[in-house]
Amino acid sequence: MAEFQITNTIHNNIEELHLHGYLDAHTAPQLEAAIGVLVQQDKFNIIVNFKELDYISSAGLGVFMVFIEEVRNNNGDIKLCEMQPKVFTVFDLLGFPMLFEIVPTTQEAITKFIENNG
Repeated sequence: MAEFQITNTIHNNIEELHLHGYLDAHTAPQLEAAIGVLVQQDKFNIIVNFKELDYISSAGLGVFMVFIEEVRNNNGDIKLCEMQPKVFTVFDLLGFPMLFEIVPTTQEAITKFIENNG
């Protein structure tokens, strides 16, 4: 099984988390901790990039539900981008596209944040 890693890129006041590998019940706490740190630092504009994520389980999906209300209550959002088709299918089956904005590229996600904050 592929290792799970998170790398971080900052675009002005927007934090981008790049997910790599497998996000499942064993690795979900790493993502929860990473997003938790951003929220504790009052960083509420978050992009999650799925380009290098090969697999996501329902436990991985649950991490996003933990934070979305708090992030949005602080005028932020969690935008998702560059999903592999097999990862998108899992999100789609559980109705996540109605809850989260899913865009093709990081640049589109950044543009959406700028439009919403402008």
